Amino acid sequence: MDKETHGLAQELNRVGVASAYDRWAPIYDLIFGPVFRRGRRAAIDAAETVGGRILEVGVGTGISLPHYRAESRITGIDIADQMLDKARDRVKRLRLDHVERIAIGDAEALDFDDASFDVVVAQYVVSAVPHPDRALSEFLRVVRPGGMIVIATRLGAEAGVRARIERALMPITSRLGWRTDFPWSIYGDWAARNPQAELVERRPLPPLGHFSLVCFRRAGAAGQDNHPTPALGATA
Repeated sequence: MDKETHGLAQELNRVGVASAYDRWAPIYDLIFGPVFRRGRRAAIDAAETVGGRILEVGVGTGISLPHYRAESRITGIDIADQMLDKARDRVKRLRLDHVERIAIGDAEALDFDDASFDVVVAQYVVSAVPHPDRALSEFLRVVRPGGMIVIATRLGAEAGVRARIERALMPITSRLGWRTDFPWSIYGDWAARNPQAELVERRPLPPLGHFSLVCFRRAGAAGQDNHPTPALGATA
C-alpha cells in the first residue's frame, strides 16, 4: 500500500462512514438531491448506453432508482442500514419492478461473482470509501468484459491553493463521511495498474466543476472472462 492510499484509509473507516450516512439518511434527499441532480442524470444516461444488469454501489436512499429504464435490471447496495430502509421504501412505494434487489454491501468486498453485471454505477461513492483502489478493482472484477464502470465523483485539485484548502478541510469532511482531498491521480494510478480498464470518458459535472463523470470500459468482448484478476497495487 503506497503512502497516499494509506493516508486515505486512515482518514475514513467503514464503520465511521456507515454511521455518518445513517445520520444523513433523514435529510439526504432534501440536501443533496438538488445538488447532485444533474450528475445523477449524467451517470444514469451513461449506464443506459449499455443497459442490462446494473449494479449501483452506494445506492443510498434510492434517489436514482426511478430514473433507470424499466428494461434494465437493477441491484443496489449500500453500507448504511438507514439509507437502505429509505431505498426499500422508495422501491415499494413507487412500484419499481426493475429493481431486483436492495441489500447491505461493501464497495471494497462485493458479494458477487466475477463478470456478474453489464454496468457498475458508483455515484459520489469512491471518495467516501477507505481504500478507493480496492473498490475500483472490485467494480472491474464484477463487470463483464465489454461492460462499463460509471462513476460520478468528487475530484480535488492536484496542487496549488485549492489543494491546500482541500487538505485543510479533511479533518472536518472525513467526519461527515467524505473527502475533499481526492485528486485525479487516484484514478489515474489505478488505471495504470489495470490496463484492462479503458478510460472512455471524463468530463466535469456541476456544481462548480468540482465533480466529474468518469467512465471505464472493461476490455474484451461480451461473453469473455479471460482477464487477470484486477491489481490492487502494493500491500503493506
